[in-house]
Amino acid sequence: MKNGPDIARIAALVGDPARANMLTALMTGYALTARELSEEAGVTPATTSSHLGKLEEGGLVKVDKQGRHRYYQLADDQVASVLEGLMGLAARNGLQRVRPGPKDPAMREARVCYDHLAGDMGVALYDGLMNQGWLALDGDTPQLTEKGQGLAEGFGIDLAVLSKSKRPVCKACLDWSNRRSHLAGGLGAALLDRFYDLGWAKREPDSRVVSFSTKGTEAFKAQFV
Repeated sequence: MKNGPDIARIAALVGDPARANMLTALMTGYALTARELSEEAGVTPATTSSHLGKLEEGGLVKVDKQGRHRYYQLADDQVASVLEGLMGLAARNGLQRVRPGPKDPAMREARVCYDHLAGDMGVALYDGLMNQGWLALDGDTPQLTEKGQGLAEGFGIDLAVLSKSKRPVCKACLDWSNRRSHLAGGLGAALLDRFYDLGWAKREPDSRVVSFSTKGTEAFKAQFV
C-alpha cells in the first residue's frame, strides 16, 4: 500500500462529467441550489443529490442550510485553484467542451475565479503588483512588501482583518487562459471587492464575466499596471 494523499479519489470525484459541470458552475463563487446544479449538469434531481453527497464527503463542496433550502458552494479557494489549473491543462491539450464557455473573449479578458479576478486583467494585476514592488516572492509564494501594505491600506483594504483569517493573504493561482499566475487569497478577493465598490467593474448576470467600464479600465491601469 502506498502512503500519502489519495489523489485518485479526488481525481475520480472531479472526473465525472456531471460533477465536473457542477464544480465549474460553482466557480462563479455563488451559492447554488441542487436544482440549479441539476440543470448545469444535465442530470436528474436524484442523480444530482447523489453527486453532491459525494462532493461534500470528498471535501470539494460545502452546504449552507437555510430552512428547507440547501445552498452549495466550493469548499474554499484551494478547490477553485485546483479547478482553474485543470482548466488550463485541458485547454493546453486542446480538450474543450462543446458548448460556448471560457474560450469566449469576455471570459478571457476578465472573469471571477471563485472570488478573485482572473483572465488577462487578473494576470496584469499580479504582474503590476510584482513589477512595482508591492508583492515579492518568498520561494513560490507571493508576499506583501512594506510598500505593498501601504498601497493596500491606502486603497481601502483592512489588512488587520485579512491577517486574522485562516486563509492566506496572498496566493498565486495559475490562470487557465493565460497559463500564468493571477492573485488569489484574501488580498485577491479584497481587491476585486474594491473594484466593485469603486464602480470600476461589475459582474455580468449568470456569468463569471467581470466587465470593467472605460473609466474603470483607465483607473485600474493607472493604479496597478
